[in-house]
Amino acid sequence: MAKRKIAVIGVGKIAQDQHLPVIDASDDFELAATVSTRGVGHGGVPVFKTPGELYAAMPEIGLVSICTPPGVRHAYVREALAAGKDVMMEKPPTTTISELDDLIAEAAKRGRVLFQTWHSQYNAAVDRTKSILAEEGVKSARIDWRESVRKWHPGQDWVWEPGGFGVCDPGINAFSIFTKVMPFPVFVESAALTFPANKQTPVDVDIRFKSAEAHKPDLSCGFNWLEESGEIWTIRFETNKGNEIKLEHGGRKLSINGELVLEHGDREYAGIYERFASLLNAHQSDVDAAPLRLMSDVFLMGARANGPEFHW
Repeated sequence: MAKRKIAVIGVGKIAQDQHLPVIDASDDFELAATVSTRGVGHGGVPVFKTPGELYAAMPEIGLVSICTPPGVRHAYVREALAAGKDVMMEKPPTTTISELDDLIAEAAKRGRVLFQTWHSQYNAAVDRTKSILAEEGVKSARIDWRESVRKWHPGQDWVWEPGGFGVCDPGINAFSIFTKVMPFPVFVESAALTFPANKQTPVDVDIRFKSAEAHKPDLSCGFNWLEESGEIWTIRFETNKGNEIKLEHGGRKLSINGELVLEHGDREYAGIYERFASLLNAHQSDVDAAPLRLMSDVFLMGARANGPEFHW
């Protein structure tokens, strides 16, 4: 079968680090064009300033991977669907739940495939954890998600603007794992959000969760965006059977009671493109809104505090 031609819209750090190399190595897709306001191309394919220019010049391209910041995502996806394209979206999907609901309805109305990616879900260790927790239940869970904004979003001021999510941009990766593996629904009980005094999005977040479970599991979370010692992307569970389950490295390493049982490399983005190919074959959409809904509740329930100013 011939490879499907796909265009990447938004050629920032995540597209250059992950999407473009994965497409280059893919058996299912072939990069046909990029859309970049900065004129960033890849591999000699045509480069367009706007999606509209792409659709007018190369109407034969039926697929787009939209890797822009979330603030413009709703308009770009709407435009792509109206142009008859099937669409893959980077995370977070949109800045609001209402926008995401609209895109789901619009894709269904137009008969197009819409795929919301959550790359951290595409790990064998995450799937194994889900199976264990389904069997043993959850007595407690603790999320610690700490990294350096200077490393992962260097000079990207949009992350500090309204709708940019702040530290909740990486934090939603933890939620994508958490909502996938938990054997029961969780809700935000309280949240404390610390904002740099000169910014509009949080740099540090502490969260308490609750559930409807009779045994009242202890569930908490902490995000921080000024961690310079290295990434801490860890979720720990204590099961009702007394076992400690620890997911590290963003879902790539699983230990049980301190013993390593599964560790693998980074195939997350290869996994999402394989999933996109299977959805296209079946002509089915896949949009998991649970991580965004939970994160929205963090902002709704959050108590705000001002911290020191942030400067690059």
